Amino acid sequence: MKMIVGLGNVGPQYDGTRHNTGFMVVEEFAKKHGISIKTRKMNAKMGSAFVNGQKVLVVEPTTFMNDSGIAVKPLMSYFEIENKDVIVVHDDMDLPIGKIRIKDKGSAGGHNGIKSLINNLGTEHFSRIRVGIAHPDKNNTVVNYVLGRFSKSQLPEFKIATDNAVNALEDWLDDVTIPELENRYN
Repeated sequence: MKMIVGLGNVGPQYDGTRHNTGFMVVEEFAKKHGISIKTRKMNAKMGSAFVNGQKVLVVEPTTFMNDSGIAVKPLMSYFEIENKDVIVVHDDMDLPIGKIRIKDKGSAGGHNGIKSLINNLGTEHFSRIRVGIAHPDKNNTVVNYVLGRFSKSQLPEFKIATDNAVNALEDWLDDVTIPELENRYN
């Protein structure tokens, strides 16, 4: 079994915010493959199905972003999923809107959700799809920016990133290696 984890914050006040990019991508993936992310278990909502012949668990932690690892680690243990079979989708301010970057390990880079995963998993060795949300302008704080929504003019570029991230997830389930994914999408 493989696990796709989207990072975000729960609650209607966070729907559609930049910080919920991970949720938005995995929800688009789930919609495309008829997966209902409704089962609640161990601080997460999840759904599962076979995609490209591969059993996949799609997960949205119901903890807040900064505690994502509290949900993911117990699910990995329960379902006996190894780090190599997990991919995490999250927002990244260091990338422009419309761009994604895939990598198989690395530091948190200031992202508190990734920091929580690293702390709870005890390693930086898990794959990620970073989805660009760009930096706030000088009139915006980081918190207000990430908890804000994309402007109407930004939505077409965000849709490109979402589509590319969903395609990358499908390729990953087809056993395309992370280096190959990096070459295709980075």
